[in-house]
Amino acid sequence: MPRAAWLIAVNIGLLLIVVGTALPLLHVTGLVTKIIFSVGAAVVLLGRLFAPAVKGLSLRARRLSRLEIWVGIIFCAGAFFMWFTPERMDWLAFTMAGAAVQVYVSMALPKAIAAANGDKTAQKDVKK
Repeated sequence: MPRAAWLIAVNIGLLLIVVGTALPLLHVTGLVTKIIFSVGAAVVLLGRLFAPAVKGLSLRARRLSRLEIWVGIIFCAGAFFMWFTPERMDWLAFTMAGAAVQVYVSMALPKAIAAANGDKTAQKDVKK
């Protein structure tokens, strides 16, 4: 399967996580909410694990790409807590941690790739 298809699957999984997170905050609870969140977390993890690696990345960019796999693992931990401690909001802490790491990687990875390719504007942004 090409990399673009895996990235589309990851985006769909992230959207499912958003829906699965929003429903309990809007006081819509139940089995469907847990299933939506869990399927989204599993799709993100599988998409990150099986997406083919981009060849020729710098060490920093490869490390950031591996960090994206950890985002899927963190979301799956949140899904675990959603199923096994439903009266507590531990799952939300894992969801927020995964989201914070995802935001960091989504900003740092393009800069690392551009800096490795010799883009002068990216190097100026990195030096600031």
